[in-house]
Amino acid sequence: MSKPFPVFDLAAFETADPQTIKTLGEDVDRICRETGFLAIGNHGVPQEIIDAAWGKAHEFFDLPADVKQQARAPYDGYPYGYLGPEKEALAKSRGEDTPPDLKESFNGGPLATPADVSDPDALSFCYADTIWPGDPDGFVDAWKTYYRSMEDLASRIMKVFAVALNLPDDYFESFIDEPISALRALNYPEQTLAPKAGQLRAGAHTDYGSLTILLPQAGSRGLEILSPEGDWIAVPPVPGAFVINIGDLMARWTNDRWVSTLHRVVNPPPDEGGMDRRQSFAFFHQPNWSASIECLESCRAEDGGAKYPPVLSGPYLMSKFQATTVPKAS
Repeated sequence: MSKPFPVFDLAAFETADPQTIKTLGEDVDRICRETGFLAIGNHGVPQEIIDAAWGKAHEFFDLPADVKQQARAPYDGYPYGYLGPEKEALAKSRGEDTPPDLKESFNGGPLATPADVSDPDALSFCYADTIWPGDPDGFVDAWKTYYRSMEDLASRIMKVFAVALNLPDDYFESFIDEPISALRALNYPEQTLAPKAGQLRAGAHTDYGSLTILLPQAGSRGLEILSPEGDWIAVPPVPGAFVINIGDLMARWTNDRWVSTLHRVVNPPPDEGGMDRRQSFAFFHQPNWSASIECLESCRAEDGGAKYPPVLSGPYLMSKFQATTVPKAS
């Protein structure tokens, strides 16, 4: 990249004096205006929690295909469980017709359903059961522990975002106290054949919610973001840090003051590891099912206008997700 990828020290923010907190918030505002991507260091998530989840996911993806399929999503469009290779084309969420992405994934949703949720769409989609695999041993416990850690981290980052937007630091709490977030473990298998024309490991897309917490494989290549100038720029893994990006709902909240950046995972040249296996974790933080996302007063245009009408978090997510599913061949 033309300049170092920004790394935000979360622990320093949380222990700073009020003036420093304000200054750090201004830094985050600038970054979110420019690219919508930054790394979070000193995040406080224990390394043993990360290593346990990472290792169990790696063991799962090592299993034979027929064993992994025992945890498959029961039908096209079901949100959780195992999703096999070439079952998704993320670029379709933007109306772009591409070959399916060169990846497989395991996906899990909220760990509990709030007692007051009665919307049938919420219950059948965001709060649907995760189809857990029987193997490897310890997978479920490691997954749930990592999920809870990401829920906590996302809540802390949303406080940073509130400060960056000159809001009370607890402003977003009522929107995210029953989040419908999802965790996805992604495996980009070793490739033995050249990709089809236009086929990527993950097609160009924006994420749908408030923010995404990404843990890429150390030393891996391929993640790129589209710069404001229209150039694709590589995003390197940052040792000891998570990569954070802004999602569509945060862009809507801020009237596009903040950028929901288009990103993709490309196939680097074979001599640069482009055919190698690659793994990552992505935690998609999503506000409560019924949270109404509408332009913040402080982000309205001078004439008071907003670029987007209000949307409900859950139905918006549902429509985007279902657009990316590759239907079975007839």
